[in-house]
Amino acid sequence: MNEEKSLNFIEEIIEADLKSDKHGGRVLTRFPPEPNGYLHIGHAKSICLNFSLADKYNGKTNLRFDDTNPLAEDVEYVDSIKYDIKWLGFEWDKELYTSDYFGKLYDFAVVLVNKGLAYVDESSPEEIAKAKGTPTEPGVPTPARSRSVEENLRIFEEMRAGKYQDGEWVLRAKIDLASPNMHMRDPLLYRIKHAHHHRTGNEWCIYPMYDFAHGQSDSIEEITHSICTLEFVPHRPLYDWLIENIGIYESKQYEFARLNMTYTVMSKRRLLQLVNDKLVDGWDDPRMPTISGLRRRGYTPASIRDFCERIGVAKRENKIDFSLLEFCVREDLNKTAWRRMAVLDPIKLIITNYPEGKEEILIGENNPEVEGGEGQREIPFSRELWIEREDFMENAPRKFFRLGPGKQVRLKHAYIVQCDDFKKDEQGNITEIYCSYIPESKSGEDTSGLKVKGTIHWVSVPHAKEAEVRLYDRLFQVEDPAAEVDFKSTINPDSLKIINAYIEPDLLNAEAGKGYQFIRKGYFTLDKLSTADKLVFNRTVGLRDNWAKKN
Repeated sequence: MNEEKSLNFIEEIIEADLKSDKHGGRVLTRFPPEPNGYLHIGHAKSICLNFSLADKYNGKTNLRFDDTNPLAEDVEYVDSIKYDIKWLGFEWDKELYTSDYFGKLYDFAVVLVNKGLAYVDESSPEEIAKAKGTPTEPGVPTPARSRSVEENLRIFEEMRAGKYQDGEWVLRAKIDLASPNMHMRDPLLYRIKHAHHHRTGNEWCIYPMYDFAHGQSDSIEEITHSICTLEFVPHRPLYDWLIENIGIYESKQYEFARLNMTYTVMSKRRLLQLVNDKLVDGWDDPRMPTISGLRRRGYTPASIRDFCERIGVAKRENKIDFSLLEFCVREDLNKTAWRRMAVLDPIKLIITNYPEGKEEILIGENNPEVEGGEGQREIPFSRELWIEREDFMENAPRKFFRLGPGKQVRLKHAYIVQCDDFKKDEQGNITEIYCSYIPESKSGEDTSGLKVKGTIHWVSVPHAKEAEVRLYDRLFQVEDPAAEVDFKSTINPDSLKIINAYIEPDLLNAEAGKGYQFIRKGYFTLDKLSTADKLVFNRTVGLRDNWAKKN
């Protein structure tokens, strides 16, 4: 009997609003990224929440780029954000930009100036900060606070016309210098920036501050449920004050806990540091928590949506273990990834009683977890095979169910073999293993009556193809790198290992974006650096959580 899932607090609010017909039965959410970097897994949580709420209540979601800082924004980021949202499986209703509203926002500012609720200030940033006081001491007015409405209007128009240099003047709201909320102590509304904007070009040289643009843009679009993360709680009184005093649509803000996750950083500023310092291979490095990095590593949209659903929507900050994200992708790839054989640390096995020159084609299913196996593929078999070095032990303990002197094991999709001998080099390293096979033990046709407890994978030596395999691990060694004095000093030196491996020939047909389980080794995907002459595979995740064992 399935239990009905309880509503989260935002769903409860929406259902109450629908019941009272508060917004005329409408539900309109928005996802408002700043185009100053690539989206990360924290943004994925917000995307899934906003779009899923709209889907659930027959509403719509706008994509609005909060592009108010031309110095940090780029069309590259805009394009990557749109691609990430679509890749996650969502479609927005309208594609909008805060820059669409620059004219309206300027007019809103003029309304405040005319009401005596905004003034221009030539004080330096240091002087303004000092005059604001401290959380325990009230602020004091700068001389500009008593400037007349007429003079404020004239100078603000001159700012707009480009008469002044960057930093000469700002526009501030006139609210309450004694407010216990520092955001209400005459916050900045506009600043001068003579910078080229990616959409408006050089039309504007003054730009609204984020806090002025954000709430008013929600109002212009008549967003019914403006969903933000908890750090915006102290900003809400300012949004409400601005909306009330400008006299526009009252868009209501609701805050939820942002995603914090172990073994990573979720700050765009820190992620940009990693990119600029070349500690990672760009925004889409598979070790990055960016959506593009997770995609390149082999994470699926379904696994990320499942992760966001599992962590839920809370009002209190918490930290999610990275292993939950890995669990979600394992769950998805187990059902969707095709099985293939690859040997990452090869040692040669020779079947001495298998005729020289003989070859045969064996059959393996693509995915045993799915009824019908999702089809089959052909696997060439021969006298000489590559197997994993770890699958042989010279002095094997009793419960080692792989190869050792006198031990038997099944070769996946093939035969049972018994180890008869092995060869060492001058340094004592095993170089070759000699086995005999049981002809009657062929998989699917076994009449030998033998029972073995171990099965190992292999690749036929004459048919093996070479590939570069990148073994990715967590980027940081500590659970909370952001808490360290220098978060970069905690980077895991083993977060990437590059090896050359032998793969079964069918992997030459590997498709970009598809997951493959290298049997017994983990889940992998084809990297964008792959060429016809050189295949590169990234490890998405291991078959088990090895970090849990380490800790």
